Amino acid sequence: MTLAPFVILLLAALVGYAINLQSARAIRTGGVRLHSLEGFHGLFSLLLVIVPVLTLVLFWLGFEGAVIDRVLMGSLPDGVLDGLGSGEIQLIGAEIRSIAGGRIFGTPEEWKLEAAERLIGYREASAWLLVIVVAVVCAALIVFARSTVAAEFRARQRVERITSGLMIFCATVAIFTTVGIIAALSYETYIFFTMVPVTEFLFGTSWEPQIPIREDQIAAEGAFGAVPVFLGTIVIGTIALLVAVPVGLLTAIYLNEFATNRVRQVVKPVLEILSGVPTVVYGFFAILVVAPALRDFGQSFGLDVASNTALAAGGVMGIMLIPFISSFSDDALSAVPQSLRDGALALGATRAEMMLNVLFPAAIPGIVGGVLLAVSRAIGETMIVVMAAGLIARMTINPLDSVTAVTVQIVTLLIGDTAFDNPKTLAAFALGAMLFLATLVINVFALRIVRKYREIYD
Repeated sequence: MTLAPFVILLLAALVGYAINLQSARAIRTGGVRLHSLEGFHGLFSLLLVIVPVLTLVLFWLGFEGAVIDRVLMGSLPDGVLDGLGSGEIQLIGAEIRSIAGGRIFGTPEEWKLEAAERLIGYREASAWLLVIVVAVVCAALIVFARSTVAAEFRARQRVERITSGLMIFCATVAIFTTVGIIAALSYETYIFFTMVPVTEFLFGTSWEPQIPIREDQIAAEGAFGAVPVFLGTIVIGTIALLVAVPVGLLTAIYLNEFATNRVRQVVKPVLEILSGVPTVVYGFFAILVVAPALRDFGQSFGLDVASNTALAAGGVMGIMLIPFISSFSDDALSAVPQSLRDGALALGATRAEMMLNVLFPAAIPGIVGGVLLAVSRAIGETMIVVMAAGLIARMTINPLDSVTAVTVQIVTLLIGDTAFDNPKTLAAFALGAMLFLATLVINVFALRIVRKYREIYD
């Protein structure tokens, strides 16, 4: 039933578009000149139906669960919730929802079965009510849109106004989302630093955030020196860049200047496919193929290679970044005017000399900007590092050792029995804030380099 309102909305929007379009054409056929083209009258009806009704459906679906849960919990028999805490009440609600979904464990009480039946009824009633409301509102809006079709109606201005409002709304959502992320990170990080000194976090060399969360739990006191975590991130990112930058840059140079059209038509799509592979697939490749191969290769030379290594995680991450750097470099090289190439070749330079002495220096700002953006992508990557890197923070730069990274620690700290009132959980927000600041500085630096040193050619 969830799909039905969207289907009705789509059909109603198309019907409204067709009705207004035909009506405007009939007016023009009658010899009356329209202020706006017929298509704008159709678009006005389409937007008038889609925008408010889609907003209504999204709000309905967003608040439907909370309203139904409130009504359901209020309909429970008297006394069953007396003396229970909020967590226990939530568990009862989750059990009732599980029973309503057909997942019954053990022998639940009779009142829970009755509540599950009521829950199913509430959901069905809400779904049918939503369908009826959507159909009625769509019909009313179609009728209203049809009544506006006239020679003097400024449909183009109305369409532009609605479109402009949508764009402003989307931009506002993006801005407030960013502000919300920053506010959430800043607030939780501030609470963390009230429990753990900033100097210990930024300059401490021991990272062991295992502390007691409950009174009956046995754990260490915890240490929150994040230097080993930052060092592991730097090691993995450095290995990734050592793989991605030379391969990606040389690939871009070859495809841009030396490859034939047939080779380019084959290699470019392959690179695009490589860039579209999910990062979890890269993580599986790193842990199942690359890490065992490195361990076997190291043992053949008598080297002690860990099961999870920075080399495996960084190498596979570098493979993932190759299309990213190659695309940026190719765009930068293609932006150099053909006249510079022709001039260098006319003066007797070989293609290699033209590339090294003319083309590459002219494109270096865009290439550097792409590399810096790749750095921010590398330090923010999660799945590959979580699956292929280690969990224990070590003060080492040996790529054959197991290291941890910021993203790994954020994931591990927020898994399991978490409570947002202790340093162990809040440390994830502090690490996230540091990661956010690092990527922000790198991105700003990259954009400044591109804008400051970019050559503007006639």
